[in-house]
Amino acid sequence: MDYIILSVTILAIGIVGLVIKNDLIKMLIAIEMITAAATMNFVVFGSLMEDSLGQAFSILALSVDACVTAVALALAIAIFKRLNIRDVRDLSETREESPEEKPTVEEK
Repeated sequence: MDYIILSVTILAIGIVGLVIKNDLIKMLIAIEMITAAATMNFVVFGSLMEDSLGQAFSILALSVDACVTAVALALAIAIFKRLNIRDVRDLSETREESPEEKPTVEEK
């Protein structure tokens, strides 16, 4: 029962961090806390039911979560390098201008 309380606490901290923070990296950390709480629930409820299926789902969830985190972190780094923006509010206001029409090369 203690692990369920711990999982709910981690979930609550993750949700509060996701709602309050505006920094892209801090939001990714909050999402990681939410997924860690869900993965912990898989293991806890699997052990309460004396079934190893919860552990199998937790391994699957951790591997998928690692892939999603790698892609999200790569996108965050690319956004920071290209636009120098870390604040999500600034990112939502930024719109990519349409590229200028480039002259075409005529073949001879």
